[in-house]
Amino acid sequence: MQKPPLIPVTTLLFSLTFLAAITLVPWYGFTHGFEWYEWATMAVIFMFNGTAITAGYHRLWSHRTYKAHWSLRLWFALWGAMATQNSVLHWASGHRRHHAFVDDDHKDPYSASRGFWFSHIGWMLRPYDDKRDDFSGIRDLQKDSIVMWQHRNYIPLVLATNFGIPALIGFIYGDVVASLLLSGVLRLVLSHHCTFFINSLAHIWGRRPYTDRNSARDNDVLAFFTWGEGYHNFHHIFQTDYRNGVRWWQYDPTKWMIFTASKMGLAWDLRKVSDFRIAKARVDMEYKRAGQKLTCEKALAQLEEQYVAMVAALKEWSALRQQKLEAKAEELKKQWEASEAHTRYVELKKALKEQQDRWYLALNGHLV
Repeated sequence: MQKPPLIPVTTLLFSLTFLAAITLVPWYGFTHGFEWYEWATMAVIFMFNGTAITAGYHRLWSHRTYKAHWSLRLWFALWGAMATQNSVLHWASGHRRHHAFVDDDHKDPYSASRGFWFSHIGWMLRPYDDKRDDFSGIRDLQKDSIVMWQHRNYIPLVLATNFGIPALIGFIYGDVVASLLLSGVLRLVLSHHCTFFINSLAHIWGRRPYTDRNSARDNDVLAFFTWGEGYHNFHHIFQTDYRNGVRWWQYDPTKWMIFTASKMGLAWDLRKVSDFRIAKARVDMEYKRAGQKLTCEKALAQLEEQYVAMVAALKEWSALRQQKLEAKAEELKKQWEASEAHTRYVELKKALKEQQDRWYLALNGHLV
């Protein structure tokens, strides 16, 4: 089957910026040198671009995991335009279709099953997507005045931010060329490919603790370079959660940013999936894999028994934990601590730990 022709503007953008990043940037560094504050400025702009995509384009507009003040939405729209990954409308439209038809070679705009190159960058170099301008799946975003303003003025915003901001910073520092190369070219290439890795590597490399119904993976290394987006297996099963790194120790600065914004009154209605659904998804996957590994009928019967017990314990634990979280006021807290539910919560906390120990023994066929 013959491939569609290359899209000249997109192909030149990716090719020339990448070529400049691997030739002009090191050449200028060796011949003239870069100051530490020029690197620091590039890192800050890189962060603004990255979080505009993750917290704005992705978790706010594509998945509506929270609501944001107009000032925060404008911030995301401006820095998102500088990231040069298309307007919010185009980005969110394609991303919602990706989630609806993940791994479908015909309906998923950047299906990972078509290979690393295609899902990473190839899908943007040729007009493969015949629904690129179909915005029927994002009618809610067409009511957002900031989204529509950015869409109408996308090209001027891209040019003004990508040339204007680095040039202004370079003028202040006294080296416009250095700023254009670092905060302009190198920052743009790094921003592009860090985002693209989620479409490609995050569907190839990593673990699948929550579901194996699609190719999305959790990967701590990718999470570090993508502002927390690397926990992609979790995200694909729980896309309405504002968090990607759901565990306290997982690196998800986008989650922390959104939470901080909520404390400042700039974000609200943060959506979270229940602890029970998350824990059950993990248990279901462990149960499925153990069932495929174990061959002894007795071990399989014990596994089934412990699975039922584990799910029941998790359900009760989740319900009681929710009661505890809702008892926030001091008076309610005192009532909670004196209640039978609190007593049961303490008892169940210990019982759940014992049940988890039996569960892991059953997973490996070691339960006596």
